[in-house]
Amino acid sequence: MALTGRTALLAALGALVVGLLLPSWTGIAAVTGAVLLAVAVDLVLAAPVRSLRITRGGDTTVRLGEPASVELTVTNPAGRPLRARVRDAWAPSAWQPGTGTAASRHVLRVPGRERRRVTTVLVPSRRGDHHARKVTIRSLGPLGLAGRQGSHLVPWTIRALPPFNSRKHLPSRLARLRELDGRTSVLTRGQGTEFDSLREYLPGDDVRSIDWRASARRHTVAVRTWRPERDRHILVVLDTGRTSAGRVGDAPRLDASLDAALLLAALATKAGDRVDLLAHDLRKRASVAGRSPNEILPAFTNAMAVLEPALYETDMRSLVATALKMAPHRSLIVLLTGLDAAPVEDGLLPLLPLLTKRHEVVLASVADPHLDELAAGRGTVEAVYGAAAAEQTRADRRLTADRLTRAGVTVLDAPPNAVAPALADTYLALKAAGRL
Repeated sequence: MALTGRTALLAALGALVVGLLLPSWTGIAAVTGAVLLAVAVDLVLAAPVRSLRITRGGDTTVRLGEPASVELTVTNPAGRPLRARVRDAWAPSAWQPGTGTAASRHVLRVPGRERRRVTTVLVPSRRGDHHARKVTIRSLGPLGLAGRQGSHLVPWTIRALPPFNSRKHLPSRLARLRELDGRTSVLTRGQGTEFDSLREYLPGDDVRSIDWRASARRHTVAVRTWRPERDRHILVVLDTGRTSAGRVGDAPRLDASLDAALLLAALATKAGDRVDLLAHDLRKRASVAGRSPNEILPAFTNAMAVLEPALYETDMRSLVATALKMAPHRSLIVLLTGLDAAPVEDGLLPLLPLLTKRHEVVLASVADPHLDELAAGRGTVEAVYGAAAAEQTRADRRLTADRLTRAGVTVLDAPPNAVAPALADTYLALKAAGRL
């Protein structure tokens, strides 16, 4: 039984009135008995809670930061009307800070043998799966003095997907892609180009592009033009080890890497290339392979939603071996990892020849813009020491990037809001140069 605040107020007022008007305890007992009788009657008239049938419906996926609606349908099989307060409990991560308490509570009235629906609006504050907890219902009597309370377990899961903030850069990159794909041809053939057409020789054209047989047939000098090949293979490799857990601003580095991978996947799919995904630390955490163009982005976002950084060093040997299995033929391998000197020099550098021998390799890393702020600090002893540490860190990252470049890797080191467009630009540049 649940007593309400109205019950306590009624009992206090009754005791006060009796104390003022009736000198004997007989009157107090009578009033108290009347209050208890009213409470008992109210409790009996309250609709039962255990027999209620509750089902859920609504959204199962939502992008991080956007609202999702989950409906509760409450069916009252009893003949008595249900007057209830409902609490739809979810994990704290399913709400934006400060909104969960109010958004999860509802006032509900369900006539006998009917059903009603209420909607809970969730705004997840982190990626991943968010699970519903118990639905608690307090059924009140007609006087609102007492009621019955019980809980029902009604399972439901909402998956919060990566927000894909970098999609705002997609239109401009697609425009550049259209210039490469058919509108702008190149004269020099590279590893990733295919024959496009013949045209008349113009002063300044590379003489190596002259097609002598076609020139003899035409009686004019003809040159071959080439365009970037379609249907190339791209493997995006996410390092989910310790370095991906470092926070840059309000989010771990992994979140910026996910955003960059989504923009690259969207762009490469529009270019007609095949895109696969591998997430790895000590072992393979997720993979997406062999999907059709329309399935790429949904499959990527669904696999990325549940990825979390691991707090141990990545097994680079296992990562490279898995990547080579997923890319048996020449491919563009994009490795989203850190530029910390020790993991790269001890783990990745000795294994790079296995990748660069056959594949084009791009390494993209998320830089911390706070280092630039620290490096500019002066005026106090603490600021000077912070500036020196920031300069040393930046110098170490540049040295590591230089070593990777000498090993045949294209290296990007950009802050979180710039790494996604920088990676897309690198992909377009490689495609234009015929290196894919």
